[in-house]
Amino acid sequence: MKRLSNAVALALLGMALALVSTTTALAQAWPTKPIRIIVPYAPGGASDSLTRTVARKMSELLGQPIIVENKPGGASTIGIAEAARAPADGYTIMHVAVPFVITQFVYPNLPYDGAKDFVPLGLLQTAPLVLVVNPALNIRTPADYIQAAKKRPGEIMYATSGSGSVTHLTGELLKIQAGIDIVPVPYRGGGQSVMDVIGGQVTSAFLSPIEVSQHIKSGKLVGVAVSTIKRSPSLPDLPTFAEAGVDGFDVMGWFGLIVRTGTPPEVIAKLSDALRRSLQSPEVHERIAQTGNVPQGSIEEFADLLAREYPRWSRVVKAANIKPD
Repeated sequence: MKRLSNAVALALLGMALALVSTTTALAQAWPTKPIRIIVPYAPGGASDSLTRTVARKMSELLGQPIIVENKPGGASTIGIAEAARAPADGYTIMHVAVPFVITQFVYPNLPYDGAKDFVPLGLLQTAPLVLVVNPALNIRTPADYIQAAKKRPGEIMYATSGSGSVTHLTGELLKIQAGIDIVPVPYRGGGQSVMDVIGGQVTSAFLSPIEVSQHIKSGKLVGVAVSTIKRSPSLPDLPTFAEAGVDGFDVMGWFGLIVRTGTPPEVIAKLSDALRRSLQSPEVHERIAQTGNVPQGSIEEFADLLAREYPRWSRVVKAANIKPD
């Protein structure tokens, strides 16, 4: 009986070692087929073009095609839900932006938990939002904006890209921290809101630098402030709200890549390394720097950011009682 037990133990040990050997070999060979990146927005936007720029370089480094699939709808939740159903094998990557965090608190009964079902690969880009106003308002600084809002509570409007969007919640956070009353006006996209601020139909808007920089230079819009706690290298003349006394006001637009929880660590390491090397390549670095800041691209950098984003947007959504459109 003892000899039989020893034989069984040796057989089990051999099976375990064989399994480890097979798993290691598979991880070393990975990837052996095309990879896809799901972008939960329509083609042609900032998320789409940024992902395609990075995907081309990652494909070169990994030696396999990377196919970008656009799955828009549901404030990005439709595409994310599809990625959550995919196998945890590294062959499905998910592009995410700030709504990835915000929707967890706005939409009830989502079929996934962003914090539990995914792990970060790395950031693709970060950028501030820019508060712009119509030139006729005679508002030039963040202090001017706050003072005007306090003098005329409920009269200062700001355009948003919908309930629960980052452009909406940036204004809600400012309301909370600056003690002002400004009114969100929802739009379907940044393009029309830019035109309406220029035309005077709406007072102000928090928008991306790429949407407003040319209009600030031409004088059609006044750039009042950036949303980050420090001035932006790409917009060094624009002050922050912290400089106007709104301590700790800090909102950053960001784009990143995530994969399913349970993806083998060796596969995650390969993907993360390819992303980091892609961001460091001159052609990708230069392209991203034209519209925002180039991150390190490390897992730790993105994980630290998400750890700050979840509690912050949870508080804002609850305080403002945000509901889905």
